[in-house]
Amino acid sequence: MATITICDERVGSEKEVVLTLNSLTETLTVRELIRQRVYQEVEDYNRQLIEAPSEPLRKLLVTPTKEEQHLNSKASKIAKGRVTSRRAIDWELQFQEACKAFERNGFFVLVGDCQVESLDQAFSVKVDTDVTFIKLVALVGG
Repeated sequence: MATITICDERVGSEKEVVLTLNSLTETLTVRELIRQRVYQEVEDYNRQLIEAPSEPLRKLLVTPTKEEQHLNSKASKIAKGRVTSRRAIDWELQFQEACKAFERNGFFVLVGDCQVESLDQAFSVKVDTDVTFIKLVALVGG
């Protein structure tokens, strides 16, 4: 079984390992990689809401949709001195947003040292495949 190590990197910061996936296939498309990543992140996020709701939540590949943010902000309002629980987010909506972000160049993906160009581009999954998601940061005033 091959292992895919997924890292996030932002300009001016250190590369951070965020997830390790096991792959049963020899090839994978970028779309499928993003789907697997988003699914696992959202599952972990939603599980943390139940098991450790007071701990800071891990950042996701993409920001939850405006609808999910609105629901979570309403659920997090302080009521009588206590914070009510946040709501779970939908991995399928997150996956759609991540694909849109990739297509808009909100982030790009390196498999090894090679940048992938499209969601449907396939790559070989080796014993230890490193994938880096490079997140672009909007410039202030630009």
